[in-house]
Amino acid sequence: MAQIGIRFYRSLNDFIAPALTDTEIIHHFERKASIKDMIESFNVPHTEVEQISVNGAPAGFDYIVQDGDRIEVFPAGENASTKLALQLRPPLSQPPQFVVDSNLGRLARYLRLLGFDCLYRNDYNDDTVARIASEQQRVVLTRDRSLLRRKIVTHGYFVRADKPKIQTREVLQRFALFSLIMPLTRCTHCNGVLAETGKNRIEHRLEPLTRRYYDQFLLCPGCNRIYWQGSHAIRIKQLLAELAGAGP
Repeated sequence: MAQIGIRFYRSLNDFIAPALTDTEIIHHFERKASIKDMIESFNVPHTEVEQISVNGAPAGFDYIVQDGDRIEVFPAGENASTKLALQLRPPLSQPPQFVVDSNLGRLARYLRLLGFDCLYRNDYNDDTVARIASEQQRVVLTRDRSLLRRKIVTHGYFVRADKPKIQTREVLQRFALFSLIMPLTRCTHCNGVLAETGKNRIEHRLEPLTRRYYDQFLLCPGCNRIYWQGSHAIRIKQLLAELAGAGP
């Protein structure tokens, strides 16, 4: 029976059994396996992996594990070593575009509030999320490990936190998004890009006090919702204040 030593570093230990964290795991196996399959047999999604070292040399996901290999696996978003330069996946667009599974609706709303392109519907199933991610090169945000293990999902992140605001901070940190925040540029309801509109065009839809005190408005071309500084400015300021402690 073949044997390898494998070690997972830093945040990848979130996925493996406590007894196996921060140590080299001696693992026995019989059948031929790629290093991607070997990593995921420890419940670590491939989307969480940034770099792999086999016997001190960089390796890709398609490497076939050999008897006696010593494997080190490093997480995405954390520099492992300047010696390991092999890219496991294409680079992300900047800012990244997201697709969020059906259990993270509040996270999607907060990300849109901060100006990020974030597809979400509460009737998206895993097949739909994976397909959208593959076809549009979007990052999957989920708390479902099995979704991230799908082969067609190239970029993804397992959201650790339970509370939406903490989840938002977590995503901003993981993808270094603080400098890319552009509040009130996307519709929080449908993700459409907001456009300026003349007050005379939408005046008949406004409440009397809004019509009296505000003159600048934005309109979503997708769902026709109207936005103005009074409607979201306070919430945005509160959200940014809560997130500021984690930002640069």
